[in-house]
Amino acid sequence: MSTAYHMVHYRRFEVGEAELEGRTLESLCRSALDVADGSLGTLWERAKDRLFDMNDADSRKVLLNKVADLSSAVFGEICLFQSRDLQALLELTASNVQLSNITTAQIFNLNERFAPTGSQFVRGMAYWLAIGNHLFFVKTQSMTSEYLQSYLDWLLKIRTGTVENSINFNFQAEFDKTELSGDIGEIRSLRISGKAASQFVVAPIQDEAEGRLVSTSRKVKDKFVQFAQAIPVIEALFGKAESESLLNSLGEGEYLAVDASVKVQGRRTAQSRQKLREIANDLADLTDGKVQIEGKDGKVSDGDAILRTRMPFDLPHDGSNLLEFDNVSDQLQEVYSRFVKDGKIKA
Repeated sequence: MSTAYHMVHYRRFEVGEAELEGRTLESLCRSALDVADGSLGTLWERAKDRLFDMNDADSRKVLLNKVADLSSAVFGEICLFQSRDLQALLELTASNVQLSNITTAQIFNLNERFAPTGSQFVRGMAYWLAIGNHLFFVKTQSMTSEYLQSYLDWLLKIRTGTVENSINFNFQAEFDKTELSGDIGEIRSLRISGKAASQFVVAPIQDEAEGRLVSTSRKVKDKFVQFAQAIPVIEALFGKAESESLLNSLGEGEYLAVDASVKVQGRRTAQSRQKLREIANDLADLTDGKVQIEGKDGKVSDGDAILRTRMPFDLPHDGSNLLEFDNVSDQLQEVYSRFVKDGKIKA
């Protein structure tokens, strides 16, 4: 069995408690799919009635295809496609074609074809799991989280009336970092950017003669910009001569801003892991700089946490764009259990 790694994304379903009387996203999805249409059965049994036409310029449609009640969760796959969609095909029969007054080349013919009658080209897919008010999903190809969220909004409000159309809810991606009792796992990289180079803690400058730390500044047309931390970065990128020339070329009101990305590659030691955590904690207190810390199970950006993690998924065969339905269900439930155990979310 072939496998491929995909990012598992997390969203938290948020709505006023009084408006839905404590009902969760999971229970709302289950109720919506339980809606029956006389002798035609429930929505679980009516695939065509689970088709959402987005009515946009590209005639996109989203279909909830396979969907299952797992008792502890609701799990499904949705497909994105377009009406009158064309697929480019390369015909592997060579022919000689005159392409200009000078060039005659052997080529393969390139054509566009519509999907066979009764079928559609799938342009993107998402596999999602609703458990309590937690939403986990994996997306492939051209699928986006916005399509998934738009579909669930349509399913709950328009298609089934499970939720009043006037009620606003959202799928929250970012959370106050202080709301998480756990962290985002092993830190893999951190990124710092801001308005002035003095915000970047990269390396101190040491006076070789006296062996002490010093601060330096450079006057740029009556504007002083502190470069104690930024000069090593600038010189590492451009070299000493180029850096000097760049600084001397700055005009009135100009300053240098450094967008620094720091990564540790290869097999890390316990000491390097701890040092990255210490640096990340210090940088997270910056008030006028932007700090993004990437971890194994998410990232922290400007003090907000975004949960996500990479997981292996089974493929039907090598190179497939599809994932094995049952395996995705198991893996998403595994991520949920791990996030709960690690204190990242509450059951």
